Amino acid sequence: MAHPVEQMDMTDPMVPTLARILRKRVEIPGVVTFELEAPGWQGFAPGQFNMLSLFGVGEIAISVSGYDAEPDRIVHTIRDVGATSHGLSLLEEGDTMGLRGPYGVPWPVADAAGRDVVVVAGGLGLAPVRPILYHLLANRGDYGKVTLLYGARRPEEILFTEELGQWRAQLDMDIEVTVDHASPGWHGHVGVVTTLFRGADFSPDTTTAFVCGPEIMMRFAANALTDAGVAADDIYLSMERNMQCGIGLCGHCQLGPYFVCKDGPVFTWGQMRRVMTVKEL
Repeated sequence: MAHPVEQMDMTDPMVPTLARILRKRVEIPGVVTFELEAPGWQGFAPGQFNMLSLFGVGEIAISVSGYDAEPDRIVHTIRDVGATSHGLSLLEEGDTMGLRGPYGVPWPVADAAGRDVVVVAGGLGLAPVRPILYHLLANRGDYGKVTLLYGARRPEEILFTEELGQWRAQLDMDIEVTVDHASPGWHGHVGVVTTLFRGADFSPDTTTAFVCGPEIMMRFAANALTDAGVAADDIYLSMERNMQCGIGLCGHCQLGPYFVCKDGPVFTWGQMRRVMTVKEL
């Protein structure tokens, strides 16, 4: 009898296919990374997301955090923060989950060729920008200076520590990591991620910035970048919020004139600057 993953035929965009878990990795307590396989998957562009579902529980939007040049691998990093993400985090290798996608406007990584690139991430926001970093490193000669500024609440909450170490060793990009609160044994920078801007080396006139993290962090980071001279339309943010259908039908993710799932989740700061300052929007 064929495995159920092989029996699914997704003809309706609201009907998920079944994705099988090939590998599961615990990154830090409460955060897991899954590598999945699914029939008909043809890859993604950095910044796009999938709708992942646990049948009988719910469905959530999660950015793909793998490498776009490896189209057979579907990689998602999930934090256990709600009923659906909790249920998904309990799944093991060989189990299946529902999958729809990929959806959304991607990061314009190719358009940044020939420019300096600054990637700013906060907390779990490192996962959605990880495909950018993979792409930049694989095509390093196409870009100017590459800088990653990453902030976490505490040292024990820093994600992908092995990869960060490998990327540092390659000397292909500048990596600065900070924490809001130091733990015993931490000898690195302490402070919010925007405090790292003072030591960052980039040319504002020729810089493209990619920012992902909590909305308040993205707002402060975007303001710091514009204060440094980076144009608002050269700053890109991932606005992952309230996405429930993924295809612009339900309206839950409407933000001002935009549907985040359809018009985003990647927007420029020029588009978001006004709506992100409206209280309770």
